[in-house]
Amino acid sequence: MNQSAVGSLVPRQAPGSYGLPFVSAIRDRLDFYYFQGEAKYFESRVEKHGSTVLRINVPPGPFMARDPRVVAVLDAKSFPVLFDVDKVEKKNLFTGTYMPSTSLTGGFRVCSYLDPSEPTHTKVKQLLFSLLASRKDAFIPAFRSHFSSLLATVESQLVLGGKSNFNTLNDATSFEFIGDAYFGVLPSASDLGTTGPTKAAKWLIFQLHPLVTLGLPMILEEPLLHTVHLPPILVSGDYKALYKYFYAAATKALDTAEGLGLKRDEACHNLLFATVFNSYGGLKVLLPGILARIAGAGEKFHQKLVAEIRAAVADAGGKVTIEALEKMELTKSAVWEALRLDPPVKFQYGRAKADMNIESHDAVFAVKKGEMLFGYQPCATRDPRVFGSTAREFVGDRFVGEEGRKLLQYVYWSNGRETESPSVDNKQCPGKNLVVLVGRLLVVELFLRYDTFTADVGVDLLGTKV
Repeated sequence: MNQSAVGSLVPRQAPGSYGLPFVSAIRDRLDFYYFQGEAKYFESRVEKHGSTVLRINVPPGPFMARDPRVVAVLDAKSFPVLFDVDKVEKKNLFTGTYMPSTSLTGGFRVCSYLDPSEPTHTKVKQLLFSLLASRKDAFIPAFRSHFSSLLATVESQLVLGGKSNFNTLNDATSFEFIGDAYFGVLPSASDLGTTGPTKAAKWLIFQLHPLVTLGLPMILEEPLLHTVHLPPILVSGDYKALYKYFYAAATKALDTAEGLGLKRDEACHNLLFATVFNSYGGLKVLLPGILARIAGAGEKFHQKLVAEIRAAVADAGGKVTIEALEKMELTKSAVWEALRLDPPVKFQYGRAKADMNIESHDAVFAVKKGEMLFGYQPCATRDPRVFGSTAREFVGDRFVGEEGRKLLQYVYWSNGRETESPSVDNKQCPGKNLVVLVGRLLVVELFLRYDTFTADVGVDLLGTKV
């Protein structure tokens, strides 16, 4: 159906049902985690109701979240309403229908939970932009140093034992890289020693446990992870150790924060969250995901990447520079394609600021002020109405050329369109361009070193296991 035809339709109620209070929300939670899995949970309901905009319950539900009811937007056309801060409020919705205790963040509501209308949001996002700008020359050398060492370790492990777990190495390496790149201070050279990644992972789980499954029996996981919040006191020592590192390492950034009108302690808790939750948590998912997709693309695709990457680096005098990376159109496309298929953050939320209409490809739906909107991003970014018959497949050159670049507006991983830029006025990831850069650097590092490679790919806690 064309745009004008959709726009002329009479708005109707989104189909679907929330069922019985309490009981239906728990039943749906079991479907989500155990009986169907998250992708099938949404796809089966789209199929049942014949609509990509529908009313459903989302986890975690009772007793963790007061209200599990949402209007789900599950196609490329309707999904971007979640980015429109004129239409939706983002206050306390980073993790959705529940919010972790602020005891996990020093008593502060950090930037991810702030709506752009709140003054502190502007100050913190300005701080993050300032930090990224001040360290822009550090990212490429820091990444190459840390990840060339990682690949050397992979090689030695393959020689000794025949296999190497990329995720384990990536967890340790990414934590070191981020501390080095953002602040010029290696976490391992601080009082944290080598415990940083473990402390960070524990702290992350205490915030995300309502939305994950550890693969334990349902009878254990349901009461342990999905019914009540884990007590923050159990991870307070780990958080204090992380905070101590950031307070010492981020001196220049904290000076900048004071100039922006932020108190030093609030700024430090925000820097910790942005660095550990957003950046480190993101790289834990992103880099294995890219590696898995590239591995699965096969040797012919690898040969094309090898030719492009080595030629661009040779033209730059053997150096990996921003200018050389910009010439690598296929490399950039491959990273965007991995982000399209496997966005590091799959769920987005927003609360309707006023009565409004939401358009899918085929219909218009009325939403009332105060209703919670929810998007499961893989449904939107694998929309066959946009990406055709290969929507669920990795097509490495999908975004190459003028026609390919037109599709970038439907790549949403950064909580915004890939064709748009983060600002203090929106909720798009402030490190959007850095994430794409780091993804490209991983691919470059691989194919400067190897002609081709294979990997066994499985499922990890938050994403892909390689």
